[in-house]
Amino acid sequence: MKMIIIGLITGILFGFLLQKARVVRYDKQLGALRLMDMTIVKFMFSAVMVSMVGVYLLHDLGLVQLSIKTTIIGANIVGGILFGIGWGLLGYCPGTSLGALGEGRLDAVWGILGMILGARIFAEFYPVLKDTVYTWGDLGKITLPGVLGINHWLVIIVFICLGLLLFRWFEKKGL
Repeated sequence: MKMIIIGLITGILFGFLLQKARVVRYDKQLGALRLMDMTIVKFMFSAVMVSMVGVYLLHDLGLVQLSIKTTIIGANIVGGILFGIGWGLLGYCPGTSLGALGEGRLDAVWGILGMILGARIFAEFYPVLKDTVYTWGDLGKITLPGVLGINHWLVIIVFICLGLLLFRWFEKKGL
């Protein structure tokens, strides 16, 4: 029960931050898709950088165990294409569609219904996908530090430095 409460609190906090960053707005979504407004990219990249530090710090302190999923190229490509089509058609990704609905934008309901229908279709076709798409390019449980054979903190530091340089470039370009 405690984990559910923690999940609820962090979900509400994330939704609040999505709304405050204005990434639930359709114009921000469209700007990101057209590569004209990098607000969403900056928001999500910031979340990834903070998460990298938090997760590995907790792991190094022995407070959490990493549960690395298998990297399957076929599933990533098919999933990415479906995600991109849905985002392009609706103008919201899953998280922002829920945030948009929370702000009263009823057009997000179509995306949410689409996600529910898509989950149902996925569940029906999973046995077929498991024997096809989920076998294309199975690389196992890999991480970038593991592939490079270096300490994860070096990867994190380089990633954050590159991210900050990217943010600076975005700001210079007015993105």
